[in-house]
Amino acid sequence: MWHGFLPVEPAWYRKTFTLPAGYRGKSIWIDFDGVYRDSVVYLNGHKLGEHQSGYTGFAYDIARYANFGGRNVLAVYVDPRRFEGWWYEGGGIYRHVWLNVANPVHLAPLGTYVVSKIPEPKAPGFVPGPASVSIETAIVTSGTPGRYTLVSTIVDPAGKTVAIARSSALVSGRSTVHQAVEVKHPSLWSIDTPRLYTLRTDLEQSGRIVDTQQTHFGIRTIRYDADTGFYLNGRPVKLKGTCNHQDFAGVGIGMTDSILYWRIKKLKEMGSNAYRCSHNPPAAELLDACDRLGMVVMDETRHLGDTYQQKTPSGTTTSDLSDLAWMIQRDRNHPSVIMWSMANEEPLEGTKEGANIFKAMAKVVRKYDTTRPITTAMNYGWGDGFTLVEDLLGFNYAPDQYDKFHKLFPKLPILGSETASITYTRGKYTTDVDRGFVFCDWVWPEAAWEPIASRPYVAGGFVWTGFDYKGEPTPCKWPDINSNFGAMDICGFPKDSYYYYQSVWGSKPIVHLLPHWNWPKDTTKPIHVLAFSNCRRVELLLNGRSLGAKEMPENGHLEWQVAYEPGILAARGYDAAGKLTAVDKVETTGAPAALRLTTDRTRLKADGEDMTVVDVAVVDEKGRVVPTASNAVNFQVSGPGRVVGVGNGDPTDHAPDKASARKAYCGLCMVIVGAGTKATGSIRLQATSPGLKPAVMTFTIGK
Repeated sequence: MWHGFLPVEPAWYRKTFTLPAGYRGKSIWIDFDGVYRDSVVYLNGHKLGEHQSGYTGFAYDIARYANFGGRNVLAVYVDPRRFEGWWYEGGGIYRHVWLNVANPVHLAPLGTYVVSKIPEPKAPGFVPGPASVSIETAIVTSGTPGRYTLVSTIVDPAGKTVAIARSSALVSGRSTVHQAVEVKHPSLWSIDTPRLYTLRTDLEQSGRIVDTQQTHFGIRTIRYDADTGFYLNGRPVKLKGTCNHQDFAGVGIGMTDSILYWRIKKLKEMGSNAYRCSHNPPAAELLDACDRLGMVVMDETRHLGDTYQQKTPSGTTTSDLSDLAWMIQRDRNHPSVIMWSMANEEPLEGTKEGANIFKAMAKVVRKYDTTRPITTAMNYGWGDGFTLVEDLLGFNYAPDQYDKFHKLFPKLPILGSETASITYTRGKYTTDVDRGFVFCDWVWPEAAWEPIASRPYVAGGFVWTGFDYKGEPTPCKWPDINSNFGAMDICGFPKDSYYYYQSVWGSKPIVHLLPHWNWPKDTTKPIHVLAFSNCRRVELLLNGRSLGAKEMPENGHLEWQVAYEPGILAARGYDAAGKLTAVDKVETTGAPAALRLTTDRTRLKADGEDMTVVDVAVVDEKGRVVPTASNAVNFQVSGPGRVVGVGNGDPTDHAPDKASARKAYCGLCMVIVGAGTKATGSIRLQATSPGLKPAVMTFTIGK
């Protein structure tokens, strides 16, 4: 049940490729960014190695068994039957795989570490300068030691070179070069202005570049204060976060770079500024999206004490914490990462044994990075165990403990590492657990957010969750196959709670009404109406008649009982001066008459991976979404593209995501359109449904 009732079976992958004869003598290795899980890799019949974790990357040197100038067969066996988490985790090779070819002397993978330091700005807009930037670069060689020149060039967000460091180094085995430069007038990375610098690293011998790489980083300051919360560049920032699993409709856990980027954009539009990687290291491309869009991150490892422990001949268990070390080295240059999380709700979290394991993990973290605090997400045992050895304490729920703990540990910063867990199905306003949908109108998200918002010493909180995901259908059972926790459903369609967060996390005036206004004409029971808003006062009107105005409680919501009559139910939001600043309405619609397509971009790259999410709405003759519509929609693509997948957010719909058709759910469904690998030109997407006017959208495919 917790894994979505979905089958997981072992599988083999095979890829045949050729290597030029000229590659002989070079360093050649294969990087796997993520394989779920228990993988065994072979090249030309020779075993390269095994990797158990489904969430960490690994690499194998293939030079020994490679056939240069001829055919090579890479085979990967994957067995996902043993779960690591209690949600749907998928199976197979779901992240990028890279073939790397380099000079025998080259820059070490994950071997570059950039740290920038500036005095904390004392006022908004003030940037103290210069910034001191330290650069640590590891160089490896499998051949004869030699002398090389390392050139590190820093390019600012506008593309201008602002600093260069040049060092001579004798490289033998693995050598590390330390450099320091100044950036005189730094542009700071922040949530609102995510400015990125680029470090270009060139390894030279006799004036010839033998290896090069680029590393993106940001210049910013972070600080956690036990009394006043989190500071970014000297300014207090309340963390308005969501927790998320790596799962999306139409693609499962195999999300492409563009889908990851799209999801972060959707969270930003909700007003979120923080992302918790729950409960595992994410794809590197997700962190790239957070860097570029301005989203701070709680980066989390999968297991306490590393992913797996190996038995020694004496029968004891040991762990080298290599998965944790990999995560820190891979992610430490991302300015979006503002804390390292060592665990989530571990049984040992409140114990001395747990504290000892945490200390060992913290030692590994600080070996590779000393610029961020180390934390955990605890659901009990606060005051013991992890609490005694961590830099920042995470509370999973239990807002009633904030004041008590702050008095007992006044010098330890705290945050809500996991909050809310509101179960709610998009478009449904009653609860029927047996049929697989829920509406929790008696517990709204303010019960979790208000205790955080009203306490300066709580750095912020991470809502469970931003998106629905497969598995954990609480409180439902079969036929429900996915969670109901998200502020958005599994397709990214907003639920009503999404607008609550917009109202308390954003500054733009907003008012949002629920439920919809399509009820049977003979409805006699009053409709329970709610409004979310950040306006001072909200007036409710039915068909132009005022039903009265109410003062909006801070971080709260308003409620009415309204006798139903078809038409227009509207809400008007006013500011403190009485000025109308926001309006929302729900209307009684006509019957389904047409389809409507919308997307955030219509230009794709012909790389075989780029794709875009297209929202599909069933509308009436006036273009209004029919909130009860369930029409079946068919999709056809012509041109150099394809239908990648479909979805509708219905937690009980067992139709395949890999298909060219989907029923609408509460008026909406989704199709993902992807580009091909070579051809450019135009893609034409047509959506049709019996009895409805079809919709067409055109996409431009370029290089």
